[in-house]
Amino acid sequence: MHVVIGSDHGGLALKGAVKQHLAELGHQITDVGTHSDESVDYPDFGRMVAVMVAGAEAERGIVICGTGIGISITANKIKGIRAALCTNEYMARMSRRHNDANVLALGGRVLGVDLALAIVDAFLTEPFDGGRHERRLAKITALE
Repeated sequence: MHVVIGSDHGGLALKGAVKQHLAELGHQITDVGTHSDESVDYPDFGRMVAVMVAGAEAERGIVICGTGIGISITANKIKGIRAALCTNEYMARMSRRHNDANVLALGGRVLGVDLALAIVDAFLTEPFDGGRHERRLAKITALE
């Protein structure tokens, strides 16, 4: 699977661990930055990831800032994006099964690496259930 990933400085360390994990699993990775711990603005990186996913340049996206809140809000501003801020595996599974989320948001300052990697695995492997959830997604899409 092709995964695009981006973070601000608050998510840089976790982004490195996630990238290594994705590579070990054989995923194709595009890293849009940031690449240093200098202070940057999370909307820049959230937008880049979301635009690539919305444009079908990547199948899924992962965005990371300090809490995951700001970068998830940013990603969700892009038409066609359903970014889910997940703090446990159950949320990640349900974001896929019921919401067909296409971008995962994580908080680099609030999650440990092991938990974050488990969340990533759940997000990338869980399928969308379809069925009654398609009607609900259509209503979300209509809001765009």
